[in-house]
Amino acid sequence: MKRKMDRKDRKQPIFHFLKKMQSLHLFLYPVIGVILFTVLYSNVEPDTFDAKLFSVSDQTIYAPVTVVDKEMTEKRREEAAESVEDQYVLKKEYADNSVDLVESLFDAIMEASSNAEMSSKEKLDRLQSSLGDMYDKYPESVYTSLLSANEGQLTLAKDAVVTAVNETMSEPIPAEKLEEARNKVKERLQNVNLPDKIRSAAEEIGRSAIISNYVFDPKSTDEKREEAKEKVQEVQIKQGQIIVEEGQLIDREVYRKLELLGLLDNKYTFQPIIGLFILVLLVMIYLAYFFEKEKNSFFTSKNQSLLLFTIILAITLTVMKIISLFQKMDYSHIGFIVPVLMGVMLTKLLINDRLAFVTSIIYAFCGSLIFNDGVTGTFNFTIGLYYLCGCIAAILFLGEHNVRSKILQAGLFVSAVNIVVITAILFIQNGIYSNLEIGSYFLMAIVSGVISSVLTIGLMPFFESGFGILSTMKLIELSNPNHPLLRKILTEAPGTYHHSVMVANLAEAACEAIGANGLLARVGSYYHDIGKTKRPRYFIENQMNMENPHDKLSPQLSKNIIIAHAEEGAEMLRKHKMPKEFIDIALQHHGTSLLKFFYHKAQENSDQPILESEFRYPGPKPQTREIAVICIADSVEAAVRSMKNPMPEKIEKLVRSIIKDKLQDGQFDECDITFKELETVAKILCETLKGIFHSRIEYPEFHEKKVKKT
Repeated sequence: MKRKMDRKDRKQPIFHFLKKMQSLHLFLYPVIGVILFTVLYSNVEPDTFDAKLFSVSDQTIYAPVTVVDKEMTEKRREEAAESVEDQYVLKKEYADNSVDLVESLFDAIMEASSNAEMSSKEKLDRLQSSLGDMYDKYPESVYTSLLSANEGQLTLAKDAVVTAVNETMSEPIPAEKLEEARNKVKERLQNVNLPDKIRSAAEEIGRSAIISNYVFDPKSTDEKREEAKEKVQEVQIKQGQIIVEEGQLIDREVYRKLELLGLLDNKYTFQPIIGLFILVLLVMIYLAYFFEKEKNSFFTSKNQSLLLFTIILAITLTVMKIISLFQKMDYSHIGFIVPVLMGVMLTKLLINDRLAFVTSIIYAFCGSLIFNDGVTGTFNFTIGLYYLCGCIAAILFLGEHNVRSKILQAGLFVSAVNIVVITAILFIQNGIYSNLEIGSYFLMAIVSGVISSVLTIGLMPFFESGFGILSTMKLIELSNPNHPLLRKILTEAPGTYHHSVMVANLAEAACEAIGANGLLARVGSYYHDIGKTKRPRYFIENQMNMENPHDKLSPQLSKNIIIAHAEEGAEMLRKHKMPKEFIDIALQHHGTSLLKFFYHKAQENSDQPILESEFRYPGPKPQTREIAVICIADSVEAAVRSMKNPMPEKIEKLVRSIIKDKLQDGQFDECDITFKELETVAKILCETLKGIFHSRIEYPEFHEKKVKKT
């Protein structure tokens, strides 16, 4: 027995010892944080440059952040304000004032000249007294000429001057065109039928009445200049913008921009590091919540699932980081080729779907930082969107199809999705791309999907073997009826095969009802009696149309043959390198149950008392809920099948009796199944058995009618 246990121990997975390290998960969360922080640190660490004025730059420098260039903004606004011309306004009231002035002047002259008894000197004195200071505006010869005119000539002169002044000043007259406007008045008065002396005086009055009516408007000018300033947008140095190219002279303008961006400061800023720390901490908190709350059917310990996730994350991010180094070789879109789907598909297939979705977001976040085109602290949202769409497409495509053939199909499907996403991005960016660029993007999208599938298929056996993982995909493959061991049961022990299928149906339904792994229970049930193929005719389900060989054997020998099928089955499973869970099911599905029939038969044939322990299975007792359910389903199926008239009431009574008997016998003492779960198992088994052994319609016999001969 010791030899067998040693060999069994050697078959344990590489990481089996992790089950015993109960606090390992508390150590792994910080490890995940360190991995994320280490990989992303160089992508957020602020850059500083030892650049000197009027020196030649030894590298191309990009703007790490977007900043407003206030100095350049103000300069452009002043230039915009200076480009605005002075604003002028047409003063229409100036024309009215000039006309009123001319009319007042002529009225005064007409009034002074109306008294014929006055001498010319008296008329001039009277006119001077009437005009006051305005008298000095014109030469005395103008007044003398007009005072010598008669009333009709004065009226004609007045009307002509008023008309000429009004017409001329109805148009804008800027200061630089004032003389031109005055000459127009003179031209308009040339054709007036007046003596030359009077017409000359009228022209002089008309010319002097013309003033500039298109004057500078300071308020409007200021408003226009303010509008021009407001229209000038802030000058920004965009994130990722080239400040200076390699080999370019660092002039004053470049140096000013470097100083504005803080790239010349020797002071180290911790803000980006703090920001990265906060984001990594949020990821750790969510993962901790997920693993502490989530029940994973593939693992008996969250240590294993968390360690597996950590390794997959580390591998994927390492590949991502290595490929990102090619950005420095002007392969700016090299991120499209990263096989990021590998990490998501491994997480989905080996752990579960929900964690795979979370992982997709983590990879999208990391990718957008890692592939930031060499500009630290920036996010490449194109790559982030590309990764997120591809990863979600892979998860949705795989769905419940957890078989290896679907992995390659998923890779090809995601390749097509990647091409669609890239096409959409190129259209949205509305850039000009050559056919070579577009072709290279599409090629990288295809390679990413295919390589992801190949790596997933290649790495899965290592993880399954190293962690002892019995994934859904592996279980589905082992449930194939063409598996050599299942073919062996079917051909050599058909009754046992039928019994195993029935037990599988019962166990799966019951396990799913209590939240256990129903698929594991189903597939494990297919193999639980593989040991019976050693001596199939010694088991009643295979004794069709033949006598029972146990009738000719002693109870002790019959007991040894029956009990041996558990250990022999486990040995056969080990030989075929079957999962440890199946080996445990084969060994534990009878626990330490008593072979009551042969025990009582031995007591009847012996005068000496017989020990129960001699007629019990060696065990061990069921260690998991799945094996406990299989133990119950195995006994229930055999007992119900032996009933002559399996009515629903009899079935329920029998099921509860078997569960009660095993519970009292202590068969469930070493597993974590509860009384409430046992009650659920009993109900589900009864419902399933009633569906299998339901009453059927008794069809009437069909008698062929005899045709009477005529």
